[in-house]
Amino acid sequence: MKKLSVIGIGAGDPDHLTMQAVKTLNQVDVFFLMDKGPAKETLLDLRREICQRYIIGRTYRFVEAYSPERQRDDTDYTASVEALNRAKQTTFERLINEELSDGQHGGFLVWGDPSLYDSTLRILQAILDAGRCAFEFDVIPGITSVQALAAKHKVPLNTIGGSLEITTGRRLAAGQVGDASSVVVMLDAGDAYQCVSDPDTRIYWGAYVGTPDERLIAGRLGDVADDIERTRKAARKEHGWIMDTYLLRRP
Repeated sequence: MKKLSVIGIGAGDPDHLTMQAVKTLNQVDVFFLMDKGPAKETLLDLRREICQRYIIGRTYRFVEAYSPERQRDDTDYTASVEALNRAKQTTFERLINEELSDGQHGGFLVWGDPSLYDSTLRILQAILDAGRCAFEFDVIPGITSVQALAAKHKVPLNTIGGSLEITTGRRLAAGQVGDASSVVVMLDAGDAYQCVSDPDTRIYWGAYVGTPDERLIAGRLGDVADDIERTRKAARKEHGWIMDTYLLRRP
């Protein structure tokens, strides 16, 4: 039987790896790397660095494949994500069938944690449900960008007795947010924090958290929102992509 491990590798700092992740890395024969283009080559470099740092006395290899992209001009977001996952499913299934032999152990290195805003688990289960590929898999949790952000700003995620909501920039911009006292926003492509009406809301923002390119800004939203927007624009222009997260704390 083939085996797969979906390994959370943290938010960008190789020191984020848990001991369980390191132990699992040293059991893997083939690592599957999804190539998202030259702009995101650093994401692949980090995965290679992690393996070089933590795998000791074991032969392993990397298999790279082009990662399909979501159609950004599609007005139906859910449909476009489902189409993306179907395309990834085809790629994953081919890799598992062609590059992993029976009895071997394959690994997917997932940025952050596999359970939070990542579709690898859904895709693997869909492959099993289709019945054209047989394997077993386990999941190794990782440090999320949410945890890393709170640690960098030295704040708890929740207030005493208060609730915490984790949502997306798309939903924040659409006003689809509950009454939680603390809101973590991920996947914000359009500066949705500018839509928050109360300027006294505090924001704790971070980009490339845990990497040498890390940027952090915190303060009253009315005071720092424009600074965050300028910083995001400059960072995206410099790197060709941005990965940021922020915590909103209602006054």
